[in-house]
Amino acid sequence: MSGPGTSTVGTAALAGLGSGPARRRLRVPFLLAVVGTVYLCVFFVIPLVSGLIVSLMSGNPDDGYTFTWNFGIYSSLFVDPQVPYLTFLLRSLWYGLAATIVTILVGYPIAYFIAFRVSPRWKNPLLMLVFISFLVSFVIRTDMWAFVLASQGPVVTTLQAIGLAGKDFHILGTSGAVIFGDAYNDLAFMVLPIYAALERIDPRLGEAAHDLYAGRFRAFWHTTLPLSRSGIFAGVLLVFIDCVGDPVNSALLGGTNTYTIGQAIQDAYSGNQQYNVAAALSTVLMVVLGIILFIYARVSGTDDLEDLV
Repeated sequence: MSGPGTSTVGTAALAGLGSGPARRRLRVPFLLAVVGTVYLCVFFVIPLVSGLIVSLMSGNPDDGYTFTWNFGIYSSLFVDPQVPYLTFLLRSLWYGLAATIVTILVGYPIAYFIAFRVSPRWKNPLLMLVFISFLVSFVIRTDMWAFVLASQGPVVTTLQAIGLAGKDFHILGTSGAVIFGDAYNDLAFMVLPIYAALERIDPRLGEAAHDLYAGRFRAFWHTTLPLSRSGIFAGVLLVFIDCVGDPVNSALLGGTNTYTIGQAIQDAYSGNQQYNVAAALSTVLMVVLGIILFIYARVSGTDDLEDLV
């Protein structure tokens, strides 16, 4: 025989039995959040704050550096006529933008071909071919392009042999060589996120567009391209950020007229041991990139970016 008191006790007992597993389920996301927070603090927040502190120091390599709240270093970076850091920054942004556009133009057809025009058995091998260059060191493969693009290299000599270039024609040491190197080294970072976005698109959407009398190009423009926007957005983030701050391609493939902000930071830190200048330049570059990418995210939209996770 049971009454109100019995049912209350039974409910409490069931609640007590379920409290252990429920608590354990709640601990898992909490522990994951703690791990992620610690990781961000150690590898992002602490280096970021440390760089900001170093940028506000005054001194020299001989006497050492002391923290003096030297905010004037930021204004002095862009008024010194002997070292035009603003020119280096704008040049780096231009190289990053140009290389990003090149990777989109080249990488999107590659990703589209692998996603829609290849049988499933060949998709993984083709993706491995896209990333096979990463088996070689970044510096080595860039240095090899310096040989290929040199005045006596196969590219220039072939163009001269078929009459498309004169004797004084050269590629190495120009902006084109730097942009080409950036695009080549970061092409895979554009192909993979676009491919991931295209793989999630239902092929029947294209068939439905054709059934509604849309041509091949119109169906692609109004269905496939908008649905792959998240992949393009992710690829732009990866390629643009890496190209703007990269000092290797401009050093190995460029010349005196292709000096970038990445080279300026590297030379200020390791060459001249101007640690405060290098930290200030890094901070400025980070802020500028953050503003540009925030504006880009607001303009392009990021609603579908979560689908790639």
